[in-house]
Amino acid sequence: MNKILHIFLLSVIFSMAHAQNQTLSNRIANYVIDVSLDTDKKTLLGQETLVWKNTSTDKITELQFHLYLNAFRDKNSTFMKESGGKLRSDVIDTSKTTNFGGIDVLSMQVRNGENLTQKIRFIQPDDLNDKDKTVITVPLQTPLLPDQTITLDIRFKAKLPQIFARTGFADNYFLIGQWFPKIGVYEPAGMRYATRGQWNCHQFHANTEFYADFGTYKVRMTIPKDYQLAATGVFQNERANQNNTKTITYLAEDVHDFAWTTSPRFIIQERQWKHVKIKAVMQPEHTGSTDRYFQAAINALEYFDKHLGKYPHKVLTLVDPPQNGSGSGGMEYPTFITCGTKWGLPDGLRLPEIVTVHEFGHQYFQGMLASNEFEESFLDEGFNQYYEGRIMDEKYAPGSSVNFLGFTINDSETSRLSYVRMKQPGITQVFRNAWQYPVGTYSIMTYTKTATWLRTLDNIIGRNTMDEILQTYFIRWRFKHPSVRDFINIVNEIVPKRLGENLGSNMNWYFEQVLYKAPVCDYALKNIVNTEKNGIVKAELTVEQLGDMKLPTEILINFSDGSSELIAWDGQTKSKVYTFDKAVASAKIDPQNKIQLDLNFNNNSKSVDPSTLVFKKYALKIMFLLQNFMQWVASIA
Repeated sequence: MNKILHIFLLSVIFSMAHAQNQTLSNRIANYVIDVSLDTDKKTLLGQETLVWKNTSTDKITELQFHLYLNAFRDKNSTFMKESGGKLRSDVIDTSKTTNFGGIDVLSMQVRNGENLTQKIRFIQPDDLNDKDKTVITVPLQTPLLPDQTITLDIRFKAKLPQIFARTGFADNYFLIGQWFPKIGVYEPAGMRYATRGQWNCHQFHANTEFYADFGTYKVRMTIPKDYQLAATGVFQNERANQNNTKTITYLAEDVHDFAWTTSPRFIIQERQWKHVKIKAVMQPEHTGSTDRYFQAAINALEYFDKHLGKYPHKVLTLVDPPQNGSGSGGMEYPTFITCGTKWGLPDGLRLPEIVTVHEFGHQYFQGMLASNEFEESFLDEGFNQYYEGRIMDEKYAPGSSVNFLGFTINDSETSRLSYVRMKQPGITQVFRNAWQYPVGTYSIMTYTKTATWLRTLDNIIGRNTMDEILQTYFIRWRFKHPSVRDFINIVNEIVPKRLGENLGSNMNWYFEQVLYKAPVCDYALKNIVNTEKNGIVKAELTVEQLGDMKLPTEILINFSDGSSELIAWDGQTKSKVYTFDKAVASAKIDPQNKIQLDLNFNNNSKSVDPSTLVFKKYALKIMFLLQNFMQWVASIA
């Protein structure tokens, strides 16, 4: 018995030790960086050690790196040509060379091996702009074999731009993102859409964000002694230096990026939620929004913890930018998000809550799932926008976006309106490279149309099934770089199990329409005709699909005798006529507004009583105008 007990205890101890040593990710790209910030010159001087592992079965003969800061080097970069120096509300003053930024690799050498410095070459995998310097390739004399690692020692210097595209400086405030030479992702055949081994290392475009492998980051940042600092990961230590500077070290594990911020003006407060220390890094003039940030972050943590899975990190940092650095707001990095508010902002204008909930959601869809934001931006932004709507509407409704002076708009409603108000809603499909969307459509396709088709799917299959799908997707693919094809496979796996073949043997018909093509949906109730002949009453109801999308829906029929009937319409034909043996008083297509993709809810219903119809018609128009006005107020808040 004692021997058996001894063996059992040993196995338990071994299992516990194994569990403690387990990592969340495959840790392909691991960095140790020492960097000094010159706050006067707005420059960085860095020493980087990268340990990169070849997890494929290929022989790697070259390495590719992102040099993101070169997007701001001059007017000739692809980013600047595409953006014209304008992004969201940001405008960079290109007449002043001091407002530009950039990064130079001073040296790159294999540890105890080849000097690669002279072999560095700029490439442009996405366009023919030979002046773009955001990607480099470095050939290797000795190929890197499967399961081998390579250690590179890299020296670099960088100039930060005036705050633009969420990075840079504004007076003595610095938000430092995408600031170091960062290795791309090597995709072996079979990973995502790769048919053969290849580097996925796109140029930095005006409408693209990022894609990187997981690893560990140990970063030592030297700043003036009177500055405060916050960064991705967990604070390790602080060391005072003799030249009126200090060096602060942070460690981040199982992340794919590292960002930091520093300023002498920060007011820092902390809250604890379960295992997570939440840090609010505030501007003095914005401290009135601190509690709003904290509560929004806790609402998001609780919601994702319940519906998707555990937030695995011990920290979450909320950075509040100053007014002149607002271009750095609304951005996500692992364990570190930038928010946004205004002095004196009324509680009913929920900008701080929306930005905080949205950016935290990226900790799941970008931070842990880490989909390719260059090629499938909607897989992060759109899915996150959908969850933003769920959280805001459940926690802050009515008026989860705006509740001001008696007017209310909910978050999910603003997403839908931005899509249905497009002049050409069928101009492009959602599935395409982020830099190739037609001008002015990136945000709608990536964020709000995707959120709207996800909400429509939610309504069609039911919330319980939708939650099962999304939780399965997250748990199965966290830390693994999924594609949208992987999400669709899970939908096709779960929907038939839960709903049988009510919606078909799979849901490919749905994704073909909402993702890969661009038909539009516009149901309309054309007319109601009641006739009486020889004492026999007949009613005829005609419904139409004015667009070319085919989605199943329902029609609620209210009869003149006070009874009602809900009938199904498969939506496969352009129009359909229904007949009844008693008079119809009114009818409505999609009475619960499940099909959020429907461009016009106003034409979904008719009443035989024209006075009622006219009242409803104009009441809806007035409400629509008021909603648009309040949406505009929210956008400028």
